[in-house]
Amino acid sequence: MTNNFSTRKTNLVNWSPTFACGIQLVDEQHKSLIDMINDMYNHVSGNPMEEREYFNSVIQKAVNYIKIHFATEEKLMIATKFSGYAEHRREHELFILKVIEKNHEFNAATSRLTLSDFIHFLKDWVLSHVAVVDKVYFNYFRAIATRKADGKLSITSADVR
Repeated sequence: MTNNFSTRKTNLVNWSPTFACGIQLVDEQHKSLIDMINDMYNHVSGNPMEEREYFNSVIQKAVNYIKIHFATEEKLMIATKFSGYAEHRREHELFILKVIEKNHEFNAATSRLTLSDFIHFLKDWVLSHVAVVDKVYFNYFRAIATRKADGKLSITSADVR
């Protein structure tokens, strides 16, 4: 059976400046998360065996990337003495546990979870997390950051009070 997903390149999510925090590394990582969601979306074929094979080939890479991203955010929060760090870290931990749970559910013999279901779960969480939860530290970073000559934000030890 030939798939049409390899020729179809559509985005489930498009990057928007409203997702930006102004810290280049974090913004690039958020863009990469959206790219990952879109790549997964473009592998929905309707063939459960093909989708499971694809899912199993990318899930660990996705989890590792998400962990790297969370570590980046958390290091910035610690370095800047962000008061919401512990609560934010807990959100990250709960998400990783939910992804692991979804992974097990997806691979269960009796699973009704599809690749599309998983992608929509991932998309909904990432977008709501960035749009709502991350906005709290975005605003904090913007308040303490120094704007460089090129207009980009930078946080140095001088910015941390």
